[in-house]
Amino acid sequence: MNPTEDFSNRIEEAIKHPKNLGELDGADAVGTVGSEDCGDMLRMWVKFKEVDGKRVIDKATFQTFGCETAIAVASVATELISGKTVEEALAMDGADLSAPLGPLPPLKIHCAQLVEEALRSALAPDAYAPEQKNVAPTLLQRFQAPTQESKKIVLRPSNE
Repeated sequence: MNPTEDFSNRIEEAIKHPKNLGELDGADAVGTVGSEDCGDMLRMWVKFKEVDGKRVIDKATFQTFGCETAIAVASVATELISGKTVEEALAMDGADLSAPLGPLPPLKIHCAQLVEEALRSALAPDAYAPEQKNVAPTLLQRFQAPTQESKKIVLRPSNE
């Protein structure tokens, strides 16, 4: 089997059986990254627990508007970070988070970066400050919200 077929099979398997898909009730932290303009957006929810006096990630879930590779990377990443401290999870980059899928094709590396950025956003100290809980709109609300900026097109007569 060639590397392209192997990658496709791993993505297909991750898509058939995604892990930790959807919002996480009672999450301690939420991170959202992406661009409403291009459609690639990812939100990650994280819940912590105490283990031997350390704060570790108990569970993470995600929701995305993105391609199959973004879904697959987010799925495996939420499994990989479970049981890690914030510092251990932040030490992981996109390549680490997508490693179970094998090497990503160059055109899909941005998917792993999107997941990495969502994780970093969720693990930023202000993402889990008590006053920040449950104030962010859902991913769908954010995607559907009108942008603040409007553009006006003015047609001018030609000088011909």
